[in-house]
Amino acid sequence: MTPALISAQTPGNVYSYRVEVQGVGRKRLQEPDGRPTVHTVAARAGVSIASASRVLNGVGGSPETVRKVRAAAAEVGYVPNAIARSLQSQRTELVALAVEDIGNPVYVAMMRAIEAVVAESGRQLLVHATGGRIDNETALLRRLAHRYVDGMIISPIRVTAEHLTALADSPVPVVVIGQLAEDAPMDNVRTDSRLGIALAVDHLVATGRRRIGFVNGPLDTVPGAARDAGFRAALARHGIPLDENLVEVGDFQYAAGREATERLLARAEPDALVCANDLIAVGALHTLLALGRRVPTDVALVGMDDTELARMMFPQLSSVSLGSAERGRKAAELLLQRIDDPALPPRRAQVAPSLVVRASSGTPVPAQPIREEVTS
Repeated sequence: MTPALISAQTPGNVYSYRVEVQGVGRKRLQEPDGRPTVHTVAARAGVSIASASRVLNGVGGSPETVRKVRAAAAEVGYVPNAIARSLQSQRTELVALAVEDIGNPVYVAMMRAIEAVVAESGRQLLVHATGGRIDNETALLRRLAHRYVDGMIISPIRVTAEHLTALADSPVPVVVIGQLAEDAPMDNVRTDSRLGIALAVDHLVATGRRRIGFVNGPLDTVPGAARDAGFRAALARHGIPLDENLVEVGDFQYAAGREATERLLARAEPDALVCANDLIAVGALHTLLALGRRVPTDVALVGMDDTELARMMFPQLSSVSLGSAERGRKAAELLLQRIDDPALPPRRAQVAPSLVVRASSGTPVPAQPIREEVTS
C-alpha cells in the first residue's frame, strides 16, 4: 500500500504529514479509541519520535524541543498512556492500604493521612477492607507478587505465622501499622495500647472511681490482648483488686459494645467503664443512658482512639488518642522511602498515646447563666 497524506487543523494552523496505512508496519498516529499518540505529538512538533518521547516522559531535551513538544501535546490533546509508562518504569504509581473496617473512624483518619502523603508523591491510594479475616489479608499480601501496586500499608488486628511469611516473601515494600516482634524484618509503625489503658485508669482513679469496669474486643487480637493486659496491670498498680464481673469481652463494634455493656451491668455495678475503642464506648454510652445511668455522675466513661465520634456524643466522650492520623502519616512516609531505596534497614516508628478528658468522665463545666440586657 502507498503512504496516505493525513491533514489536520488547529486554530490558526494547518499541517500535514505522510504515514503508512494502518497495519503496514508504522506506528499509528492514533490509538484505536481515537486518542493521539507520541507519534502524533512528534509529527506536530516537527521532532523525532525519540525526542518527543524523552520530553513527554520527563527526561528532557533542549529548551526549544521541550517547548515545541509541550505545545504540540497540548494542541492535539495528548494524554500519557499510564499502562505503557508503568511497564517502562516498572512502577504502577499505586499504593494499597488494607484495614479491617473502612467504616471505623480510626481507619478513616488513618486513611486520610496516608492519602495526603501518597497524593503529594504523585501516586494514588487503593483501599481494601479485610473484615479482619486472616485469609483475606494473606491473600492480599500474596497478590503483591503480581506487582499490582508499588507498595502496601497493612494494619492487621491479628498477626499470625501466615502473615509473617507473606510479609517476608513480598516482592514489593510493605509497612505494618500495629505491634510486631522487635526482630520482625519489616518497617513498622506502632503505639502502646497498654500505656493508653493505663492513662485511662489513672484518670478515673484520680477522680475517685474504684469499681472500674472494662469492655474489650476479642482477646485473640493484638489490640484486645494488649488492652486487657494493660487494664489488669493498671488496677494492680493502684492496689485495686480485679473483679472479673467488671470485665466483658465482645467485638470492636458499636452493637457489640451495647450488648457487652448490658451483660456487664446485669451482674455488676461499676462506677466507671473503660472501653477498648470509641465504637464500643458509644455503644456503652447508649446502654447506660437507656438503663437510666447518668454519665458521668453514676458511671464515668472513657473510650480509646479519640475519633470524631468522641466529640459527636452527648456528653462528649473522654478518649485515649493513639494518634491514628500520625501513625498513618508515618507509615506512608516510611513506605515511600522504602520504594525509593529498597536497601534501607527495617525501621520502627512509635506514636505515644495521650488522654483527652471530656465531659463523660469529669465534672462538666457549669453553663453560664444568660444575662438579660436591661435597657433604660
